[in-house]
Amino acid sequence: MEKLFLPATSNTPEVDFDFTQRQLSLRGESYPESAAAFYGPILEQTLAFLADLNQETVRLSVDLRYFNSSSTKMLFTLFDHFHTAAEQGNQILIDWHHDIEDDTMLEFGQELAEDFPAITLTLHAIDSQ
Repeated sequence: MEKLFLPATSNTPEVDFDFTQRQLSLRGESYPESAAAFYGPILEQTLAFLADLNQETVRLSVDLRYFNSSSTKMLFTLFDHFHTAAEQGNQILIDWHHDIEDDTMLEFGQELAEDFPAITLTLHAIDSQ
């Protein structure tokens, strides 16, 4: 497994998971008709990738401008898997990008940092002006 790339659509984010380089990225908006159908294969491939890690560093960049409640559930599942990998001795670094004016996205990132303490989560305020 080397790479998982899904281009962004009007209601799904770009998924650019370069497993070989340990560089993963989600960017755009996420409100697919079926979050389970969209995120299911992503979770499956990510779980397989995480299962093979051994004391490694993985960086995930998340730059989502909007996501709906069903996407939220899937994202929490994804972060839970990363948290488990971190608890097993891997270094999981998440760069959480949010618009400087978007308190909701900021608070979600803060909540992730609290809920998944084994992950190193860095908040990045972006001025989209």
